[in-house]
Amino acid sequence: MGGDCDGGGNRYLSQVDLKRNKQLQNYFSNRTEVAAGICSIQLKDGEAPWIVCPRRLLVLGRKNAIARAHQTKAQTEVLSLLGYSSGTRIGVWSEVKLQFKERVNKIEKSFNYTFDYVIVPIGRMSQSQLEPILGNNWARWRKIFEGGGYSISRRDNQDFVEDCPTGAPSIIEIMTCSTSGGNKVKRTTVPQAFEDAILGKPHEAPSINKRQVWARMVSQLIVKSEVAMGWGGKALWIIQDALADYISTSTALDLRQFISNHISEVNLLSFSYGAQYANASDVIELRDHQLFAGPISSGGKEAGPSFQDMIRAPIRPSLNRLFARLVESKPVTQIQVP
Repeated sequence: MGGDCDGGGNRYLSQVDLKRNKQLQNYFSNRTEVAAGICSIQLKDGEAPWIVCPRRLLVLGRKNAIARAHQTKAQTEVLSLLGYSSGTRIGVWSEVKLQFKERVNKIEKSFNYTFDYVIVPIGRMSQSQLEPILGNNWARWRKIFEGGGYSISRRDNQDFVEDCPTGAPSIIEIMTCSTSGGNKVKRTTVPQAFEDAILGKPHEAPSINKRQVWARMVSQLIVKSEVAMGWGGKALWIIQDALADYISTSTALDLRQFISNHISEVNLLSFSYGAQYANASDVIELRDHQLFAGPISSGGKEAGPSFQDMIRAPIRPSLNRLFARLVESKPVTQIQVP
């Protein structure tokens, strides 16, 4: 993207100590440490790489997309799908954590989620516009705005907050695959594979944790989509086609049934390397994309498909299959019911 890698999704595990390797230190102009710039892993020749760093799909909130190489297409497509009119100024907040508790029907319920990005139209808001939203303790909120770096002007006996959130928020989540820890003896950790690749040596990357990332995603997908809808906005998940294919094969959800040109209750925007990776001579900007959008629930088991199918079994094994597996070994123990 035209700048130093900060480690991305593996930022705390990908630092490479160059002091131990003179060749690497010379390659990186005598620096002492760098982040292993690994955004994608190709497990087999002739197979598209798996994206393992969220920065590879999309970065919001630092510099403009135009200033970040290979990011323009993804950002443009996201904003287009969310339906903001041309010229709208958008505020971007990253790593937004909401944690609180409430009693519902005498049971204490908790909400504890972090959103990758929350984007909201921004503009000038008056004190009289904000008080119905924030409450009547304006003196307290004025201090909070000032502490957050907002500019406040005063005219006509009331305050005005510049660049204040003014519209419905949208949630942007970026989900990429994680990697296994690798094997230090076999030099298959991310930093070791990076070192060997830089020096032109044979190298082998760690494997991909497809099931782990799917489990993490399914635990948040519906909740965050419902929250965004409650705010009057939408949630949009940015993923890779390889992960989309894995979801379709490992759950009852067939994403091909949700190909769409406009967003709905649940929205997955899938980007792909396409065939570009095979003959790449430079960094590939992700241009091939597909939107999958549809309802959270169809209302009944026999009704049409919905994203709740993601938590259902892809296929159901017969009793015969279970018995065939059980007879391969005797029970590990026996228990007498009292």
